Amino acid sequence: MYVVLTSVPVDPERRTEALELMDELAEQSRAEPGTLAYHATADLSDPNVVRFVERYEDVEAAEAHIETEHYERFTDRLPEFVDGEMETTQFQVGGDVHTHTFGVESLD
Repeated sequence: MYVVLTSVPVDPERRTEALELMDELAEQSRAEPGTLAYHATADLSDPNVVRFVERYEDVEAAEAHIETEHYERFTDRLPEFVDGEMETTQFQVGGDVHTHTFGVESLD
């Protein structure tokens, strides 16, 4: 699995527009072959920072993502909304990956 974590500081005056664009990107990206998960969320401590969490089957799927029309459309418009430095962390996970779903009752 290949993971990409990106933080994007958004201009507060353009936040609504930016979130619409980011939501559209996330929705279209989730439908791509090889994409396991693709989420864009606002940071709890600073709602003007949007964090992308992307999980792909492999590096090739991540590389194919940045060649899509919807990603290129997003990056073309991104300069209109960014307010500061962006940060991306990328890493490959080797071996088995396990996801567990649980409710609060199992925290006891």
